[in-house]
Amino acid sequence: MTTDSKKQILVIGATGAQGLAVVDSILAPSADGTPSPYTVRALTRDPNSQRARGLAEKGVELFKGSFDDLNAVRKAFEGVYGAFVNTDGFTVGEEKEIYVGMKIFEIAKQTKSVKHYVWSNLDNYLKKGNYDEKYNCEHTSGKGRVGEWLTTQPSDTSKDGMTWSCVCTGPYMDMLHFDIFGPQNKREDGTYVFATPLGKGHVPMIAVKDVGFWARYSFDHREEVSARDLEVASEMVTWDYLASTFTAVTGKKAVVVYQSIDDWMKNYHNVDEPVARNFKKGDGTITFRKNFSAWWATYRDDNIKRDMDWIRSVHPDSYTLERWMRENGYDGDSQKFSYR
Repeated sequence: MTTDSKKQILVIGATGAQGLAVVDSILAPSADGTPSPYTVRALTRDPNSQRARGLAEKGVELFKGSFDDLNAVRKAFEGVYGAFVNTDGFTVGEEKEIYVGMKIFEIAKQTKSVKHYVWSNLDNYLKKGNYDEKYNCEHTSGKGRVGEWLTTQPSDTSKDGMTWSCVCTGPYMDMLHFDIFGPQNKREDGTYVFATPLGKGHVPMIAVKDVGFWARYSFDHREEVSARDLEVASEMVTWDYLASTFTAVTGKKAVVVYQSIDDWMKNYHNVDEPVARNFKKGDGTITFRKNFSAWWATYRDDNIKRDMDWIRSVHPDSYTLERWMRENGYDGDSQKFSYR
């Protein structure tokens, strides 16, 4: 519960990669070295999971429930000062994510205790591609539609009002541990092969620790971010830059192989299965092939922009790709393969 000395933040999605970084940032000491003014309540399906237990060891209050169980969500909101909400469209699909995203905001408004609400947003790729179907990326546009709907909602900066803001991110640098971004294979001569359908486009990569910074910044600057969608990234990355940075950090040879989207899909199995994990064919969600064809096309055609000068003016300690690789000991050899 929120006390006179500490403000409690409900984190939905706390055990995911993004959520863990957000929790750490919220609990971290302030810039002046004083203790964090916040505590965290985490909504989790399984309080006994390894990640949930790790949060509890940091002093996080665990609250059992899932983001699409609205009765549990309503109870989790009781008495909290703020909320950081990151839903998982890969689990529930686009349609339900949109509905639940709207309902969670409405529940926050009804509680009366919530003073700042942060939606973990993604760009609406379909809209930013002028509604061309080739940019219809389900797992991003669902979140983006909720973010746009929020712009029609009041954001009340008065003492008793509730403000809202969005933190609009992109693919994590941490995805380099998977072959969707990392090397697809290594040649006999030791050259690492980064295969991509990106062409000369840019990916707005973000380190999860930077997501944590922007979440904490939002709660620390409630009035300043009120009714704003903060479009953030750590670096805009081309694959030539990715390969050269990899070589500079590791000393290993690397090459980029530019593929068509159809050829890139041949690196994977089951690409015609639904992209939402809990769906079966015909259940109303698009396939991995269609979803990630749109995803790559969006980056290839540079439809996603970021104001990096503004980002670094607010967050001068924002990560670079090189720094992320060095801090994480990235060597391209701890590769995990997805959708095989």
